[in-house]
This record gives sequence, C-alpha cells and structure tokens, in this order.
Amino acid sequence: MRRVRPGAAPRGAERALTSVRAGESFHADAAEDTADQATDRGQTDRQDEQEAQGELPRLWHVTLSVSGPAAPLPEIRRGLEQLAHDHPFLLTSRYAGDHAEIRYWEEARDLHDAAAVALRLWGEHRQSAKLPPWEIVGLEVIDRDTYHQRIAEGYGPPPAAPVGVHPF
Repeated sequence: MRRVRPGAAPRGAERALTSVRAGESFHADAAEDTADQATDRGQTDRQDEQEAQGELPRLWHVTLSVSGPAAPLPEIRRGLEQLAHDHPFLLTSRYAGDHAEIRYWEEARDLHDAAAVALRLWGEHRQSAKLPPWEIVGLEVIDRDTYHQRIAEGYGPPPAAPVGVHPF
C-alpha cells in the first residue's frame, strides 16, 4: 500500500500550479478545486487582467544621469562599483570626472514606482557607496517591450555590454 499526503495527485498525473495573491490564505482543498476548474486560458485571462490593473510587477529599463563638481576618477569608479555591489541589478555605469550614467533593470508595478525608486537610488546610496555629491540631471524609464523595440529598430541606447563600470 502506497501512502500519500491528502490532496496529492496520483503518480504520473500532471500537477497544476496555483498562484496565491498576497493577503489570501492557502488551503490545499481550495487549491485542488482551483486547479481542477482552471484552464490555461482562464489563468492567462486572469494574468492579463492583473497586468491591466497594475497588480503584477513588470520590468523597466532605467537610465539615471547624474552630474556635479569634478571628483577624482578613482573615487568615482570605486563608488560606482560599490553601488553595483549594493544594487545587484545594475547593468552598467559610465563615468567621467563630472558626470555619470547608470543603467539597470527595475521590477515595479508601474512606471511611477520604477521612477520613484530610481530617483531615490543615488541619494540613498551616496553615504554607503561614498558617491560624489552630484544631483540627478536625467531619468529615463521605459518598459521592457519598448526597450527591445528600440534596440530592434536600431535606435535608443545600445545593449549594456560590457556589463560593469567603465569610463565614458
């Protein structure tokens, strides 16, 4: 006799994955009922609806430009490298003595959230990464589809290669 946990699918049967939104409780019986009743089309419709309502996070390509009084290049490089360590989704940074450009991917519900995080990035990491006291002078936030469309059409920022911290 084979023992199985309650609600487990028999061997060889496909298992359906069920999402649980924040704030909802998970019950095995409810998940099994949901899995039995849901079709791929129904799940896709629900995801499309959540995306339309801004509930699911999306990827946003962020380009942050900062500028200010000239600072020693080795200090700028070290600060940007520390920022890349502190903020692991940083793609690339380019710098000169009086300005820098940081490009990275941000996961956020909408453009407003992605922009808010980007506008706080430099100030929040200025102390810990010992960044120059520069101000933000430019910000571009575009969704993933727009980024890839621009690249495919041959305009917009080139793909971040090589990844890392580099002089202009």
